[in-house]
Amino acid sequence: MTDQSHYQPSNSPELSLPQQYQNFIEQAITATLQGKILSKEQLYQMVVKEIQSGTGEIFERCLNERVRIAQEQLEHQTSEAKKAKISRQIRALDTIGGVWERWQKEKQDINIYSQASEDILQASPQDRFSILLQKLDLNQTNSLNRNQIKQLADSLTKTADSLNSSEEANQLHLFSRGLLKGLESFRNLENDLVSWIYQGGNKSVGFEGIPGSNSPWTIWAKRLDSPLPRHLFELQALNQPVTELAKTQNYQDISAWIELVIILRSLQQGLVNWFDQQPYSATWGKRLSNATLLTFAVIWCELSNGLQQATNLNSLTRQLLAKGCFQITLQILRTFAQRPDFPLYGGVFVSFWGDSLRDTLNYLSEPLRQIEGTQEKGRILTILGYSQRTLGRYEQANTFHQEALRIAQDAGDNLCQIANFNHLSRNSIAQKEYAIAINYSQRALILARQTGDRLGEANALANLGYSQVLAAQATEEISLEVYQQNISYLEQGLQLSERLEDHQSLALCYNSLGIAYLVINQPTVAYDYLEKAVKAAQLVRDLYLQGISFTYLAEAYYNLNQVERAVYNGCLGMYLLERIGTKEWRGAAGLLTVIQGRVGQEKFQSLIVQYRPKLIEIIGVEGVDHLPQLLKQYQE
Repeated sequence: MTDQSHYQPSNSPELSLPQQYQNFIEQAITATLQGKILSKEQLYQMVVKEIQSGTGEIFERCLNERVRIAQEQLEHQTSEAKKAKISRQIRALDTIGGVWERWQKEKQDINIYSQASEDILQASPQDRFSILLQKLDLNQTNSLNRNQIKQLADSLTKTADSLNSSEEANQLHLFSRGLLKGLESFRNLENDLVSWIYQGGNKSVGFEGIPGSNSPWTIWAKRLDSPLPRHLFELQALNQPVTELAKTQNYQDISAWIELVIILRSLQQGLVNWFDQQPYSATWGKRLSNATLLTFAVIWCELSNGLQQATNLNSLTRQLLAKGCFQITLQILRTFAQRPDFPLYGGVFVSFWGDSLRDTLNYLSEPLRQIEGTQEKGRILTILGYSQRTLGRYEQANTFHQEALRIAQDAGDNLCQIANFNHLSRNSIAQKEYAIAINYSQRALILARQTGDRLGEANALANLGYSQVLAAQATEEISLEVYQQNISYLEQGLQLSERLEDHQSLALCYNSLGIAYLVINQPTVAYDYLEKAVKAAQLVRDLYLQGISFTYLAEAYYNLNQVERAVYNGCLGMYLLERIGTKEWRGAAGLLTVIQGRVGQEKFQSLIVQYRPKLIEIIGVEGVDHLPQLLKQYQE
């Protein structure tokens, strides 16, 4: 304080604590009005000196009561001069309130980083990395923020400087260096957190990993000077797993890994916050938030797998780092599963683009085998099962959904139960087990109506109608009346999905209705529904439903003798389905082969050339150039 002669300490032993604080507030108001307090920092130092530890609530009550009294006096005062004086008092109280808020925040920061520092120091040296990762877990109520991370680093440095043990001091210095370097590296990335979305007409918004100069990983890699994160980002830009990086590189220094933790944690947190706050397209933002979480979970899982095989590292370091990366994977999966918009009816593949999803499913299923049957685990297993079905792995999908169903029932998670009944129904349809499919969809429908799950009800109605249409076809029951009765379930599901404005369910209902009308030989009605299915699937970035809808759309146009449109849609369906690894691409390839035989090679090629610009808009130049190879592969 620049002038202490006017400030009389109020902590007199003769006064109660509330009286001491009331006196201090009055003195602060008077000193402010008399111009004796020259800055907020001066006032802040007075507050620090005055408030006793653990008594902040008492001070806050006294301050709020004084504000209330001043506001009442202002309301009842008629003299303009006295009103002006009271108004100045209120402004002084506002200043005191701002200083008090700063004191609270800094006190909270101190408590949080002090507790983190204490927990790290009390742990054995081999457990300290794991404890640090716990403190950085974004699921924690008091997860460390950037300011607290810096304070923690400073605290660890001070402790290290006071230690006699050079080995322990060196470990703490490495921890501190990694934390500070991570903060510095993220500051270099922060201005480019989302800049890649707006650069160069980039149409691929998300983390699909399509190689190119506008990839976020490419941009971020250029901003880093540390070899480990820079190398990792360069691999991501090329859509390459980082398993080999972890397996072959000799990154012994724990500070490099702590720096990477801070960088990826900050990127993940910043991106999710930004995507979640997009008011112009909440659906788009939430989809990309989910994509972000899954992307980062896969990166850490790949690193863990690679580190387990890192022969360049000593066994202790290898185990320590692999376990830490695995710990972060589980933290992110937990964050993902607890989101209110968790995609119980979507799949992992909506977030990635690459050959066989870069084994994403294998990476995410591995950590889930090693944890207990929590509600979060049940939800993650649900989307893994959905994704396995799209790849034609029906037995694996069934295993995931059955385990998810059991966990959901034990946890009382009705939404997850209903979703898994619906997925099991769809899985049974894919295996032509229509009676079983009908049973699962009926169970889903009953539970959805009992619990008021409208989304689950919409999906159950779609599955029930779809499975009954296919069951009738399998028994060659061609009565239009029978089909119309079953299609009515699909139409009910569609109406409910429209009211809910759920595009994932809309895509499923449109797709199912389109296929159903193809089954009963009404292609004109079918293509109208399938066109809508494509648009809805594109909105939710569901590549599987896009691919299937394009494929059946091609069949509808072929039945209507509109060969040009059949070729265009068949090419899109074939390419999209093959790119996510599902065997169903062969259905589209078979139809295109039939068309090629019907119109001749030359005419067929001319149609692809004719539609090339439109095809490029959806699958890019590389996708169009890959089409002849797919047809050749199918025909061989």
